[in-house]
Amino acid sequence: MPSLPVEPELNPEAEIKQCIDTKKIIRYTVNMPEFLLPSDLNGIHIHFTGIKGTGMAALTEIFHARGAVITGSDVSDVFYTDAVLARIGIRALPFSADNITDTVVCVIHSSAYNAETNSELAAAVKKHIPCLLYSDALGQLSAHAYSCGIAGVHGKTTTTGLTGTILKELQLPVQVLAGSIISSFGGSEGSCTLSTGRKYFVAETCEYQRHFLSFHPQEIILTSVESDHQDYYPTYEAIRDAFVEYGLRLPDGGKLIYCADDPGAVEAAGLIQDKRPDIHLVPYGEQADGPFRLVFGGITGGRQYFYLGGFGRIPFSLRVPGRHLVRNATAAVALSLSLFCREYSGVPDTALFSSETAGLIARGLGTFRGGKRRSELVGSAGTVLFIDDYGHHPTAIRTTLEGYRAFYPDRKLIVDFMAHTYTRTAALLDDFAGSFSAADEVILHKIYGSAREQASASGVTGRSLFEKTRCLHPSVRYYDEVMDARDDLFRELSRPDPDFPAGTVFVTMGAGDNWKLGRALLQDLSE
Repeated sequence: MPSLPVEPELNPEAEIKQCIDTKKIIRYTVNMPEFLLPSDLNGIHIHFTGIKGTGMAALTEIFHARGAVITGSDVSDVFYTDAVLARIGIRALPFSADNITDTVVCVIHSSAYNAETNSELAAAVKKHIPCLLYSDALGQLSAHAYSCGIAGVHGKTTTTGLTGTILKELQLPVQVLAGSIISSFGGSEGSCTLSTGRKYFVAETCEYQRHFLSFHPQEIILTSVESDHQDYYPTYEAIRDAFVEYGLRLPDGGKLIYCADDPGAVEAAGLIQDKRPDIHLVPYGEQADGPFRLVFGGITGGRQYFYLGGFGRIPFSLRVPGRHLVRNATAAVALSLSLFCREYSGVPDTALFSSETAGLIARGLGTFRGGKRRSELVGSAGTVLFIDDYGHHPTAIRTTLEGYRAFYPDRKLIVDFMAHTYTRTAALLDDFAGSFSAADEVILHKIYGSAREQASASGVTGRSLFEKTRCLHPSVRYYDEVMDARDDLFRELSRPDPDFPAGTVFVTMGAGDNWKLGRALLQDLSE
């Protein structure tokens, strides 16, 4: 990483440490190309603008664990990250230029804010205080450890959570950052991060706007590559090439762990190795050869069983539904064993794939219950089970619903879906319409637009998706506003269905705010 261009004879880390003792405040020139976070964050005041964002809250947890003095600001709306922040003693302030005090050494902000629209960032620029985008701050943090990035269009959060859960059982000195609360990361309510040391760093890394190119990976998991974020990647080739570029950031002899069952991941891995034969490819999945060849078992007693080539007939299991989650678990095992082997200087395969190691992995997998909005069990009332899931891409919808169908074969499956972004819905309209086949009933709403786009120039709306879907599915309803469906669904869920005496699974799905409907119905039925 290049040295920080500052005034002559200034050392950034030395100056930052000095400011803690002397109370002096460092000022850098406005036109500096880069500000480098020091490896030692103890006592350094960092302000987070947009602190309630999922990634920002997780990064706050990491910085707090490293001793930084943290303040942050955001809108007044209450999000689940408010509780995450409260557990480490942080309350989000309203946006104000007054928050940028003379003790602030650096401002970290989400991509939703910039100096032209946010008073805090404008104040920081005026005071010559460095401002870092979230992805740049995460990238700089990754440069101070042996870092591993979890990437892919689908499965990043779950794979990161599974990896951290296994590494905790293997007792490796690691910090893990996931894009949601992971129940098994500790505490009664879980956490977005896990911290058992700082030698290794595992983080979910995002492909949008090539944010992951700020990360410094030694190893990468690549779960999937297909068309998404059409506002930024208009073609499949564009997003594929971004993943290839990310893979090429691996150092000489770096490791790419990729899903052999995903055509896009296979293609990207091949292109990466064509350009960099030194990169070590590790395939996982049903189509993989080697120790991470996956064989699915059955579903019994609320668990889905599977086997991995390196462990022979030793069974593993997950308590969360979906074959795609088993693939994510396999990726997590591959990365965890790679770090385990590194930590203990080349453990022989006889020990690496021993029954003792398998027992630790199995124990970790057994404690995994998913993450916030990732097949999250919201609650139950009578014979109705409520689940919430963030799936907002046709592939994720299809595989997740198929997983619920296999897990709950005797229950009626109702999915309430809210499409996210006009560009994604327009580009994948036919795929969306065909993704609900595993559900018995489908409820659709208007499109949940993104702040980064205007209404679709193509004219595609939520009703467009409804019209397409009802040509393919026998039971589809449309309510423009989410809560318009509340009364009808309450009446339906209140009555036993003779065709499904075991009850109903009601799923809210998507990156919008229709999760509120599931919680409202749970409350209605509970009362």
